[in-house]
Amino acid sequence: MSSSTASSLTYAGEVSPTEAWRRLAQTPRAWLIDVRTQAEWTFVGQPDLSSLGRSLVRVSWQIFPGMTHNDDFAALLESEGVGRDDPIYLLCRSGVRSRAAAEYLTEIGYRECWNITDGFEGGFDAQKHRGTVSGWKASALPWQQG
Repeated sequence: MSSSTASSLTYAGEVSPTEAWRRLAQTPRAWLIDVRTQAEWTFVGQPDLSSLGRSLVRVSWQIFPGMTHNDDFAALLESEGVGRDDPIYLLCRSGVRSRAAAEYLTEIGYRECWNITDGFEGGFDAQKHRGTVSGWKASALPWQQG
């Protein structure tokens, strides 16, 4: 899937995991922001950008276990050095939280926020398992667990 920028979107658009990887490889000032929770990073896994000589930025959009909005989200991104003009690629489990984060960041002045469709794990397969039919893992992109 290539990028889309439908006029109804309030953020830059949607990109597939493989397209996000390609753009991260080609754009030194681009950021991959994983907005999932600490538990997801630890137990499910996380993208590995080491082959690009880059680091993943992990900032939760919602705070576990109540899944309340992280009021420090933008400040934490700023403290990581994420600039308002930098291309930002946002990732969650399935593309829902990251879309909300892309909308929010665009609303507060970040100019190029992209949602990674299907997120890290994507949708369910026939056995109700994630990570096999769509998303970062199913796209065979680098990731690590723990």
